[in-house]
Amino acid sequence: MSKPTDNPADPFKKALAEATKVMAHDSELTVSYSVDPSGLSGESMRLPQVSRRMTRQEVLLARGTADALALHRRYHDASVHSRYAPPGDMARDLYEAMETARCEAMGARDMPGTASNIDVKIENDAMRRGYESMTDASEAPLAVAAGYLIRHLATGRPMPKGAQNVMELWRGFIEEQAGGTLDDLQEKLSNQTEFAKFARQMIEDLGYGDQLGEDPDNVDEDQEDQAEDDAEEQPDPDSSGEEDQDDQTAEADPEQSQDEQQDSSEAQVSMDELADEEMGEETEMPDGEAPLEPPAPPPASEADPNYKVYLTQHDEEIRAEDLAEPQELERLRAYLDQQLDPLKGAVSRLANKLQRRLQAQQNRSWEFDLEEGVLDAGRLARVVANPTTPLSFKREKDTEFRDTVVTLLLDNSGSMRGRPISIAAICADVLARTLERCDVKVEILGFTTRAWKGGQAREAWLNDGRPQQPGRLNDLRHIIYKSADAPWRRVRDNLGLMMKEGLLKENIDGEALEWAHRRMVARREQRKILMVISDGAPVDDSTLSVNPANYLEKHLRDVIAMVEKRKQVELLAIGIGHDVTRYYDRAVTITDVDQLAGAMTEQLASLFDPDPRARARVMGILRAS
Repeated sequence: MSKPTDNPADPFKKALAEATKVMAHDSELTVSYSVDPSGLSGESMRLPQVSRRMTRQEVLLARGTADALALHRRYHDASVHSRYAPPGDMARDLYEAMETARCEAMGARDMPGTASNIDVKIENDAMRRGYESMTDASEAPLAVAAGYLIRHLATGRPMPKGAQNVMELWRGFIEEQAGGTLDDLQEKLSNQTEFAKFARQMIEDLGYGDQLGEDPDNVDEDQEDQAEDDAEEQPDPDSSGEEDQDDQTAEADPEQSQDEQQDSSEAQVSMDELADEEMGEETEMPDGEAPLEPPAPPPASEADPNYKVYLTQHDEEIRAEDLAEPQELERLRAYLDQQLDPLKGAVSRLANKLQRRLQAQQNRSWEFDLEEGVLDAGRLARVVANPTTPLSFKREKDTEFRDTVVTLLLDNSGSMRGRPISIAAICADVLARTLERCDVKVEILGFTTRAWKGGQAREAWLNDGRPQQPGRLNDLRHIIYKSADAPWRRVRDNLGLMMKEGLLKENIDGEALEWAHRRMVARREQRKILMVISDGAPVDDSTLSVNPANYLEKHLRDVIAMVEKRKQVELLAIGIGHDVTRYYDRAVTITDVDQLAGAMTEQLASLFDPDPRARARVMGILRAS
């Protein structure tokens, strides 16, 4: 007999877990209940926590979340999804939202009871994100609205109030741009491949065709055509010999029984199937040919082809709002503001100083006495006094820092816990708002790991027999606190996540820097500035315990060298109590975290200073060009 439990919610949790496995068609699925965000990861599913009180809202939300994730598991093919997935951020969001809606609509067809359960989940999500109070389409996410519309049209069900509001804000635009494509929705639902093509067409109709990348079907057709051409050019050296041999065999043994012929045929088929998987020692290759080998996998790092990563499956690039509930982010943000209230005045004064310096350079500057441009009205008096004097024209100069994006890459390691991470968060907050006022876009990123001393990557390494020098042996967590295109008012609470207990773990700086660099290079802005704020060298105990002691530090140096050599991004760094000048050419080190605001302000201001000697002096460079 099973041991009785003291938690009245346990029987419900167990029953829901079993029902979820059945619905997902996956008996090996592991279902757990957690305060962490719900989701699927490998063979594990996380559902919202159900307390001992088992309130109605908790039970309904757990059921709705379980149904949504189970349907995604049941109807979603990851390989098809990945094949047609677009590379662009907005296109990818639209693609993901529509696929989620497809899985839920398929579930509503086959199991109508799931639809009302998932409505509760959608209603809860809409309430947390404030969808009901939105009054303008610019406030509502287009991808979410598109997903809601797909689900509504596929099932015929009205959406919950907040979701309905977001959908209606964008519905006119979506139907105007993609009305013809939407007519085919019902025919595409049951076939994920056809629906993926439908979703890509929708994305193009909505104006994001430039983010779709290459059409995977066209790529496959080109490869097939090339393979056919190669096959036609290759002679078959054994074809004539095989026919003669078959004839001789038939004549030599005319009394062979039918059963023996069938066994021989089956053996030949088995050998043909195995030939594609392994080459026996006695297999002969035609002269001049060699067995085709699969292409080598791309290196884990562009900066160092020898840098190895044992397992990337559990690495995570995630938005801050997906790591905590909105209520928790609001609470953490309030705690951050409370902790740093004495410092905010000083930081704000420095930010105002930076803004004045930037806006002073934004004041209009003109070139005069030109032969073309805008007529200079101030010099018309000379023409009146002397008609032979030619007209004078002027032209406005472009400011040096227009069309600029700044990325702040923050170390989220455990050693930053306490005052350093608090000050880093508030400085990023104030500087982002300041630069946004000056039309400079700002992105805020953080980097840490998902576990202490190795996560699932280390477990896999242990299960594989501990091979020598496995490379990086932890699961990365790269956090997007604010994307460059997101207005600050929408993501203000996200920086409160840095106050979350258990978030800050270990730091693998090289891969984080390479990740931030890739994001910047893909942007359209002409000038790109990347500022790294860290308090130490790369440290990950699980990696360094089984690799050379300088493994992560060498990779960081290689990435920095690559970034500075390519010159697509201006790189600078601030070390908190740690000398980062031995890594970065343009860097300063501060001994007190209270100096961080001033250092960040001066560093950024110096980059926009037109005087190269002034820039060099602030950056700590000994020689100025």
